Amino acid sequence: MGSIERKSKKFIYKTNVTWTEEKKGILCSAGKPTIEVATPPEFKGHEGIWTPEELFVAAVNICIKTTFLHYAQKSNLKFLSYESEAEGILERVGNQFIFSEIKVKPKIKVKSVSQTEKAKELIQFSEKNCLISNSIKTKVEVIPEILTQD
Repeated sequence: MGSIERKSKKFIYKTNVTWTEEKKGILCSAGKPTIEVATPPEFKGHEGIWTPEELFVAAVNICIKTTFLHYAQKSNLKFLSYESEAEGILERVGNQFIFSEIKVKPKIKVKSVSQTEKAKELIQFSEKNCLISNSIKTKVEVIPEILTQD
């Protein structure tokens, strides 16, 4: 009997940040729109501009969603809507700031009550298999709310 060979997959993602002025810069990646980024106001930065802290929390939030979309499609769950809010808690631990926790609160609307268990199961599976949250040391908690049309 032959053995099954697993091919290693490796993907590379590149970004570029260019300082523009004060505590501001431009984030870009080939073929995508640029994003103005800055230090947050609480660290003597700027209002109204995306910060690394927000993008970090957003990365977890987006990954939970895309992981859910993958498993929903794979299991043929036809949901009506998905919207999620994420909140990251940044706090001083010892002599450094860290994100101690990120809470993701998805609201998933399904067509009927019979689909609620499947949606709950898939979002829990997504929480365990999100590659971004699995790549960071911050505790990630998903607190889903499953709604129905009927």
